[in-house]
Amino acid sequence: MKMKEKKAIKVWQAFLPIITVMFLGLMSVMKWKVGMVTPIIGSITVAVILGMYMGYGWEELQSSLVQGVSRALPALFIMLVVGAIIGSWIAGGVIPTLIYYSLKMISPQIFIPAVAIVTAMIATATGTSFTSIATIGLSLMVTGLGMGFPAPLLAGAIISGAYFGDSISPLSDTTNLSSAMAGCQLFDVIKYLMFTGIPAFVIAVVGYYFVGLKFASQAVMDLGTIETILSGLQSSFTITPLLLLIPIITIFLSIKQYPAIPSLVIIALLGGLAAIVFQGADIATVLKSVTSGFKSQTEVSIVDNLLTRGGITSMGEVVILLTIATSLGGILEKIGALDSILDFIMKKVKTNGELILVTVLSGLAVGFATGAQLLAIVLPARMFTKEYKKRNLHPKNLARTAQSIGTICINLVPWSVPCIFAKNILGVEPIEFIPYLFFPFAIIVIILFYGFAGISMVSLDEEDSKGQLQTN
Repeated sequence: MKMKEKKAIKVWQAFLPIITVMFLGLMSVMKWKVGMVTPIIGSITVAVILGMYMGYGWEELQSSLVQGVSRALPALFIMLVVGAIIGSWIAGGVIPTLIYYSLKMISPQIFIPAVAIVTAMIATATGTSFTSIATIGLSLMVTGLGMGFPAPLLAGAIISGAYFGDSISPLSDTTNLSSAMAGCQLFDVIKYLMFTGIPAFVIAVVGYYFVGLKFASQAVMDLGTIETILSGLQSSFTITPLLLLIPIITIFLSIKQYPAIPSLVIIALLGGLAAIVFQGADIATVLKSVTSGFKSQTEVSIVDNLLTRGGITSMGEVVILLTIATSLGGILEKIGALDSILDFIMKKVKTNGELILVTVLSGLAVGFATGAQLLAIVLPARMFTKEYKKRNLHPKNLARTAQSIGTICINLVPWSVPCIFAKNILGVEPIEFIPYLFFPFAIIVIILFYGFAGISMVSLDEEDSKGQLQTN
């Protein structure tokens, strides 16, 4: 039987699914408040209709959906293990210990930079910027206001720290997503993110130090909120520096670039062992924390809100979003939409620096159109994958840019989900705290500088030669 000839997709047709998800995503963020599942499904529906119009059969389109999801299967497994780690690390006292020692750093002279550092540490430990902002961030906000620091400056430092920690955490859903979309190893991407993230964060912290000095002399050392948190942690957990060995082991595994899933399983097991050895938990309690999350009962509301979380089942929404987002990428590739858009864009792109610039602008465009982190990562990552390989650039160059723009710099969009969340938690209008988001601004500058200067731009050939040196 002769196969039906397929029609070539036109550029305006290729943009239809993208426009659909942007429009529905923006409506969801601003009006409907139904999340991103429905907008992505709407985009998939448009892509399916378009594919059938072009001559593809349903079986072909269904196969492309499955292929798209198959690429993300390692990331899906990682998400489930991450949920287990969060539960076991809280039950084991690892995260409470990190919070305890972080809050001990507070003093008026270094309060603003300390705010950024503390929220970064908590976000790295938990893998979520939202949790860091809503808990420790909120407590630091209240403390800082009581000391006389301006609310927009406090909010800027809190958000900057939270998103730096989120971006380099192996527990972060967005970091896992960007590595999956670009086809890279998780720890490889994390290590590469540090080349831009650490310099940008250092610049931000230095900026917060000097800006904070203007208000430090007038600050009042009223740390009642912090003391309440510390006493709540001490009353419910055994706090010991020995528990800091587990995060150190995590960092070691990341630097050594051991396979992600076995490494994360080891990290989860260490958290469970710590719960038994240091916290006196039984096996049933540990397994419940790993499966359905830890339930904090310190009777200190801000502590309980922070520590009641984790578990494999808590990752359900993230797994659903990742599944449908990758299926959308699969069908867009099948019908040629991504190639058509890429050809349209790449006609004027000549250098690697310009490619990085286009990737940055694409992520920001999706962010401003939809306000959604997920789409600001997924669409650029899937769109430019082939072009980076064509130019002999390792996919982690793409993963780093997509993650940095989609996760961090979307906070520069006043109507984005992260900005609206921060506004509701911290009580500061986005237009007021955005000028103090030193970290996102620094990230954009450093990524573009690296791109045009050719700094930290790893080629596929370089990675292959490293692999040969390691195996010989």
